[in-house]
Amino acid sequence: MHSLSLFAAASTLVLAVPAGAAVLTVGGGYAHSCYRAAETQDTRWNSLQSCDRALAEEALSPEDRVATHVNRGILRLRLARLTDANADFDRALEMDPKQAEAWLNKAVLNARFGRSVDALPMVQKALEFNTKRPALAYFVRAMAHEDSGNIRAAYHDLQRARELDPKWAEPRIELKRFKVRQL
Repeated sequence: MHSLSLFAAASTLVLAVPAGAAVLTVGGGYAHSCYRAAETQDTRWNSLQSCDRALAEEALSPEDRVATHVNRGILRLRLARLTDANADFDRALEMDPKQAEAWLNKAVLNARFGRSVDALPMVQKALEFNTKRPALAYFVRAMAHEDSGNIRAAYHDLQRARELDPKWAEPRIELKRFKVRQL
């Protein structure tokens, strides 16, 4: 009988995880500017101000309010303002517990800052609620699996991330660390 044995060359994945998917807003000029900033990773002060002003001044639909919290959270995450970013993702989830991108971004936050195992249930929710960035979700889950010692699951999730987004280099790079051999 042949079995698959996986070995990782390093104990943890390199953490070059981008912030997750921004959420498109329909209403409000500030809310749309906030979305564009999150989507393009524009962390200038006026980008964050657009998000703040959208939430404070614009009559947003409930969906746009949720999206703006996610988008502002992404900008705050990119600025390493972790408490504020997490608060935005939590607020979005209070308003819409099925907001996949809020779950994914909470997972990214945890993974990027040393708590990748804590990201596992968040990644599961993001996948369950059909995140726009499933490759990123599988990549984050791979990190969590590797950190917890489940090398086989990490390898399979990296393969899945590569399949879902073949142009994204990070899964391919990480897969090179693995050696697969038949036992």
